[in-house]
Amino acid sequence: MKNILQVITLLAFIFFIASCAKDQLTETPQALDAEGTNAFLDDAGLLKALALENEIGTRAKSSTLYTLSNEAAGNQVIAFDIHPDGKISEKGRYSTGGTGTDGGLGNQGALALGLGGHLLYAVNPGSNDFSVFYVQTDGGLILKDRVASGGIRPISITERKSIIYVLNAGGDGNISGFGYNNQAQLVPIPNSTKPLSSNASGPAQISFSSNGKALVVTEKATNTITSYRVLLNKPWNMNTFPAAGATPFGFAFGNNNNFYVSEAAGGAPGASTISSYHVDNNGNVALVDGPLPTNRTAACWVVLTNNSRFLFTTNTGSNDISTIGVSGFGGLDLLADIAAPASSTPIDAALDNDSNYLYVLATGGNTIISYSVSNQGALNQIDVDGGGLPNNMTGLVVR
Repeated sequence: MKNILQVITLLAFIFFIASCAKDQLTETPQALDAEGTNAFLDDAGLLKALALENEIGTRAKSSTLYTLSNEAAGNQVIAFDIHPDGKISEKGRYSTGGTGTDGGLGNQGALALGLGGHLLYAVNPGSNDFSVFYVQTDGGLILKDRVASGGIRPISITERKSIIYVLNAGGDGNISGFGYNNQAQLVPIPNSTKPLSSNASGPAQISFSSNGKALVVTEKATNTITSYRVLLNKPWNMNTFPAAGATPFGFAFGNNNNFYVSEAAGGAPGASTISSYHVDNNGNVALVDGPLPTNRTAACWVVLTNNSRFLFTTNTGSNDISTIGVSGFGGLDLLADIAAPASSTPIDAALDNDSNYLYVLATGGNTIISYSVSNQGALNQIDVDGGGLPNNMTGLVVR
């Protein structure tokens, strides 16, 4: 009888311990939520919170082109209607509520679309914040919010599943993350602000990887690609990888977490290169191919077709565009070192959603040049839109 009582007592004690452990486990996600780690809306939650869920799939695949004025007197997003023949016409200008710098930023990615084209994000490098717009069905914009960027001089922004990261180039430089709370307000993600590889790195661009499990930053001054593993919406274990070519600048992600980087070689005549890299889910970067010489000057901005077959680089120093073929595993082949002329000082580039048309921002003449794109990646200039556009525009994105 005494032994039976001892067994019952032991079983009761084990049950008590197990219950305590179970309680502790169920409290862990609550603690994470209270800290702000998991308490952010995903795309579906944000669509519902903004009462936009009924608009899914109702928008044109490719109808509007956006650029950023970057004016110190008041930053504006400039919108252009894209017509069926690929030509564009100005639609309107929309104040961000912030300011630009009236100067070149040495960046790619000043604008980003989110939530399936329902939202547009724009950096304000002069006022150290960024703006969020509702995108109307006709491509017009309504300012929703303006949020401090978590640093100085934001120059590049990226979005995935309603999580936003901003690259700040001023001061020591950093990256900083933001998410939407249950009231659909954009708020900082706790402990998401992280340094770059050095306090004088000269960053150019930030982007999520293809699957969203890593963040990648190009650093011009250090010739470095810096990356971070993304876990619970926050960046962890910063990694650095030496770029294959000097002055890594703009880049574009394709399939399988491969990304393609322009390497401007400090603007040396005819010395630019392109390299392809892979980033794994832990944020580790490896070289896939390159550096591939383009024989052009100051290859700084890149854009990849939606089938990941062709890469276009704008060569700011030689005023033209190069075309690179991309294989399924990320191999590179120079198809045309001068695929098309690009007027004066071409910088940002964007493709429509079907990759039938390429748009290039040429700041030397304050114009946007339109090209048709063949199935073989050949370019044919079809239009130049200018007149009244501001100096020092930055960023191009198509909805």
